[in-house]
Amino acid sequence: MEVKRVAVLGAGLMGHGIAQVCAQVGKYEVNMRDIEQRFLDSGMTMINDSLARFVKKGTLNEEESKKVLGRIHATLDLEEAVQNADFVIEAVTENPTLKKAVLMDVGKFTPSTAIITSNTSSISITEIGAATGRPSQVCGMHFFNPPQLMKLIEIIRGLKTSDETVELVKQVSINLGKEAVLLKKDTPGFIVNRILSQALNEAVYLVAEGIATPEDVDKACELGLNWPMGPLKLLDYIGIDTDLFITEVMVKETGDPKFRPSNLLKQMVRANLLGRKTGRGFYDWTK
Repeated sequence: MEVKRVAVLGAGLMGHGIAQVCAQVGKYEVNMRDIEQRFLDSGMTMINDSLARFVKKGTLNEEESKKVLGRIHATLDLEEAVQNADFVIEAVTENPTLKKAVLMDVGKFTPSTAIITSNTSSISITEIGAATGRPSQVCGMHFFNPPQLMKLIEIIRGLKTSDETVELVKQVSINLGKEAVLLKKDTPGFIVNRILSQALNEAVYLVAEGIATPEDVDKACELGLNWPMGPLKLLDYIGIDTDLFITEVMVKETGDPKFRPSNLLKQMVRANLLGRKTGRGFYDWTK
């Protein structure tokens, strides 16, 4: 099957970037859907800002930038977004109940041949696939933030995902200029988050126990481990609430206490100190 039109569900932190990559690199026609106009407006603003940076760097010219924007069609209507899509990428909030509700409707409205993928970072693809009514055509497609720059995509097959679906998702990933890794089993946290969640949590424990400041923990990892960004700054980019959700899923699904989140993470979520998106996390982003 040839993919020509992609539907991206969600215009937020990940969704707008995925939509941009699909239009800019994949040169697909993209329907970007969200539930409120302000979210669509914010997503389009972030896409415009990102394209402007590419133009400033000289990796894209003004004419190409306009063509990319011309391929992105924002809509509030889910049925309109997916009814003629060959390929769907769901990127709504990391909430199992919400994702399954959205994907249940996607299963009703998309063409019978469409492939449905989820950008979940931790939720079971088998569970998501069952909600659509066509689990053989459902696959995990986990992008990394920011999608415009990060090269990796984790492809996760559910229990009933077909080989044909996996191959098409691989091909789309290549068309988007990405490198893909394949998980043979549907496992909590996949590859990256299974490793990263423990490292991030340990960094939080170092701060919670008064062993080091966030700045020194980050400096140690950047200079000692050659990380491009320290773990606590990375948490502020990911969102403290998102990371807490992922770690809680890991504990619930695996039963392994090594994934248990620090109480400091829970306190920060209660205080709405979620990182960049609220202006404060381990760092002050309001300045």
